[in-house]
Amino acid sequence: MIDKKTILKAVDGKLLQYKSIWISDIHLGTRGCQADMVLEFIKYTRSENLYLVGDIVDGWALKNKWYWPQQHNDVVQKILRKARHGTRVFYVAGNHDEILRKFIPINLGNVEILNQLIHEGINGKKYWVVHGDQFDGIIRYAKWLSRLGSIAYEGLIAFNRYLNYFRRRLGKEYWSLSKYLKFKVKNAVKFISEFEELVVDSAKKQKANGVICGHIHHPAMENMKDVEYKNCGDWVESCTALVEHFNGEFELIYWLDKRKEILADTYVEEEFEEIRQDKIRIVS
Repeated sequence: MIDKKTILKAVDGKLLQYKSIWISDIHLGTRGCQADMVLEFIKYTRSENLYLVGDIVDGWALKNKWYWPQQHNDVVQKILRKARHGTRVFYVAGNHDEILRKFIPINLGNVEILNQLIHEGINGKKYWVVHGDQFDGIIRYAKWLSRLGSIAYEGLIAFNRYLNYFRRRLGKEYWSLSKYLKFKVKNAVKFISEFEELVVDSAKKQKANGVICGHIHHPAMENMKDVEYKNCGDWVESCTALVEHFNGEFELIYWLDKRKEILADTYVEEEFEEIRQDKIRIVS
């Protein structure tokens, strides 16, 4: 039998502490959303600031067909709990949750909802935080085509889900077909490159040292035209987040890889789940 102190120590030892965290494109309300991974990430991370960089809830998908399982509700509740317990939570609206833009700026449940904002890093630099859909030409000039593409993308993700079911049965790791195609299709690569350049050029006009965005489901950290470009990725394909350490350094967290380090040697038994949750509530 493992005693209570040992369990609480195990939980503390696995918590990842950061100054700030950015996550985007969770797409709650779709079957492609990896809500279980989001919940796991929220459970094992703590931060002073949490930035939700758009497309957290997929209003487009919900408008077509309602899909809202308990796990998606749990994600919302966990984020609101963080806000209640001292984490500053900022929600930057995206195109899939654009309905929020009608009410901006507004504060709901201690969550500040905005179109954009400036984050001042520990390193003294200013980072422009924006979802990024305004730099997508298809959304700007042919929104109907973007919605059609969104439906096709959901179909691809659904196929990928079945594909990975059989991969797991064979003992293989998760693999993203849509991510693979992005790197293989010339037009997709060109789109990503043009998007990044437009975002960076706009950040320079904002007189920001860097830009943090989402939208294209392509996690990245690079320097372009003397501007730090950072894309926090998504929780449909990549399961990634951008974090700011207390020494001022930034890092892209690939949760599918990071979780292995945390869970590999776990020895906390399921019968102590209530104790573990009590401790997490105290820390939050």
